[in-house]
Amino acid sequence: MDYSFEHEAYLKGYTAVCGIDEAGRGPLAGPVYAAAVWLPEGLVIDGLNDSKKLSEKNRLNRQLIIR
Repeated sequence: MDYSFEHEAYLKGYTAVCGIDEAGRGPLAGPVYAAAVWLPEGLVIDGLNDSKKLSEKNRLNRQLIIR
């Protein structure tokens, strides 16, 4: 996974970089849900990138790690 955006933000002095994700059909077709997670700099969780690409089991496993 490429963390160049996050790395550049930290180099510019930002102390928190937040990842976001959304799920839903869009504002014209139905509800949209969004979430944001801040992880400490340098913490890498394998497979944490796009929840839509993970199986339900893998999403639940990542949720346990994040909490």
